[in-house]
Amino acid sequence: MEVSYPVKSFYNPAMFSVYILTLVLPSLWAQQLLLGSCNFEHSTCGYLPDPSYAKWTVNEEGRFITVDSANMDGKEKAVLVSPALDLLYWSCLRLVYQITGSGSVQLLLRPEGESFDYLLWTTDKPSDSWLIASIDLRNASSPYKILIEGRPGEEAGSSIAIFEIHVIPGYCIECNFEEHHLCGYNNHWNPNVNWYLGGSSVQGPQSDLLDDHTMSNDKGHYMYADSVYVKNLQEVAKFSSPMTTTPMEGCLSFYYQRSQARGNIFSVFTKDQFGHYEEIWRPEIYSATAWRLVQVDIKAPHPLEVIFEVAFNSPRGGHVALDDISFSPEFCHTETEPAFDPSIASCDFEEGLCQYYQEPAQGSVWNRVSVKPNAYRIGDHTTGSGFFLLANTRFTSQPGYVGRLHGPFLPGNLKYCLRFYYAIHGFMKMENALSLYIYDENNVAQEKVWTVSEGSRGIWMMMDITIHKPMPTKVVFVSICKNFWDCGLVALDDITVDLGDCRVIAGLEQSLPGQCSFEVDDCGYTQDRHSDVTDWVRMRGHTPTLFTGPKGDHTTGTGHFMYIEASHMLPGHSARLLTAELRGSAALQCLIFYYHMYGSGTGQLDVLLQSEDTGHVKLLWRRRGEHSISWMKASVDYEYNSRHKIVFEAIRGPSIRSDIAIDDILFKKGPCESTDPGESMSFSGFSENFIATEY
Repeated sequence: MEVSYPVKSFYNPAMFSVYILTLVLPSLWAQQLLLGSCNFEHSTCGYLPDPSYAKWTVNEEGRFITVDSANMDGKEKAVLVSPALDLLYWSCLRLVYQITGSGSVQLLLRPEGESFDYLLWTTDKPSDSWLIASIDLRNASSPYKILIEGRPGEEAGSSIAIFEIHVIPGYCIECNFEEHHLCGYNNHWNPNVNWYLGGSSVQGPQSDLLDDHTMSNDKGHYMYADSVYVKNLQEVAKFSSPMTTTPMEGCLSFYYQRSQARGNIFSVFTKDQFGHYEEIWRPEIYSATAWRLVQVDIKAPHPLEVIFEVAFNSPRGGHVALDDISFSPEFCHTETEPAFDPSIASCDFEEGLCQYYQEPAQGSVWNRVSVKPNAYRIGDHTTGSGFFLLANTRFTSQPGYVGRLHGPFLPGNLKYCLRFYYAIHGFMKMENALSLYIYDENNVAQEKVWTVSEGSRGIWMMMDITIHKPMPTKVVFVSICKNFWDCGLVALDDITVDLGDCRVIAGLEQSLPGQCSFEVDDCGYTQDRHSDVTDWVRMRGHTPTLFTGPKGDHTTGTGHFMYIEASHMLPGHSARLLTAELRGSAALQCLIFYYHMYGSGTGQLDVLLQSEDTGHVKLLWRRRGEHSISWMKASVDYEYNSRHKIVFEAIRGPSIRSDIAIDDILFKKGPCESTDPGESMSFSGFSENFIATEY
């Protein structure tokens, strides 16, 4: 989060930034600075430019390092790499930077032994002054490096400058306001009422304020909001923390004092990325003439800000002062329960029903089944050959059925993201084929939150729903068919429950390194223009040739995937899709992806490792022939400690019914977790025309 701050009512951003640079930032170095800090005064403190990209230039007079659009030498970015950091405790990195013209800055974390970098923070906000970003760094069990990527815009005069980096122990949300940068806190500017910096160096209408709490004298600093300039009823002063950048939970503490309490309303809120507010504290007493300690438990599984807000009723509404904000990973109150693990409500049905159950009186309407890879009926969503739940009248003795699948209870006052996959086939009437209800502790249905509206065309469809209830609840999947002739197949698989809004969860998944679902773009993958006669195609929906190719993607059922269109190729022609360059690692790496090989003339799919240093190509995995109408999961372990690319090569078979598709590619630290010992092999032979189906 980046901010500039008002100090007085005549605040000017440009003037204040100069004030910060000339008077304040030297005081940062009075703090306990950790390895990774640098002011670029005499050296780059172990930060080195990556020679594969454009160069960073240290200013001749020191004090900052920059990359300019005029010096990019055809490169898209400049990368600055920190020395190896071994931070055993939670730390806060503050970055003082400026974007002139246009461009962007990214801060990434590079763990030791991994091929991918994790995005911690990014911005593309230009300014005419220096800005401060605050990024939390979790304690880590192994060393890592910090990368700063600068991408100046193409227009003349665009540049990225880094003035200062400092890493301090503790959380970015903490602040005692003794350093005038205000720890990344942001005052939401209002012409009449604002939060001001109080203390010895700032004059203002504060004669009835106490000494600062940190030093207990008039030399220290604090923040305060005063009603003296209020002109309208309910004028609000807001003061917000930096946005958290990593999950955290524990005790938030702060000190406050308050006068004329009947003339103001003081509250503390949290605000998520979508602007949703939740009040977490309000004073129980009308006034506090002395500094008063407040401790409140917060749980932040996803990014949020803490907002200190004062609303005044009149110019005689008094003041509110704030000081010494701190955070502890231990909860303040013993009755506060640890963060709930929602995974108890997740299930892929590979090992059983997990904590899901049916009502005994209804019998076994939902049955756990598996389908062997075949060319006629889809298998499960998890692997293509595993287990899923099926509600079907052939398992009951009744002419119709009512099947309720109950999940475990989830605590109230939490926001959950429920995601599941379903498939509907053969229903004459879709009404009540599959619905989702919320039940309370008394087993009474409170709300119907979703019902299927149309058939899924014989493919797995994803649905996600955000659930937020004040009381403990559970989800219940209900399938009803009153008439045998109207009934078809209802399948359910891969139920997952996470904390937070589904929109936040989806955004975090899209930003994971080494992961590509092809929903937004091709993830930087490239075509082999030298040896291929055709390309992989990014596709949505059913491929054009009948009896080959998928009917939808693996991610959602309605999204995108990559495939080869066999009707545009001759037998033996190939298409190669290459990942971006991977750094390599001495540790074992795991590649997971889903492939689709359906069609009587299906050819061959290879996964290759191509060395960027020698050009040597190594076969990692291969499949030949028709495998299934389902998306099948593949897991490949490999090691390579140098620059390389992974290549997906599809070879067209003897007929046009030879479309081959891939989706949901994921690289992670190995070894792969596989329930099938034969699946995680570098070469697994081939098999053709699987047609068996089992229940």
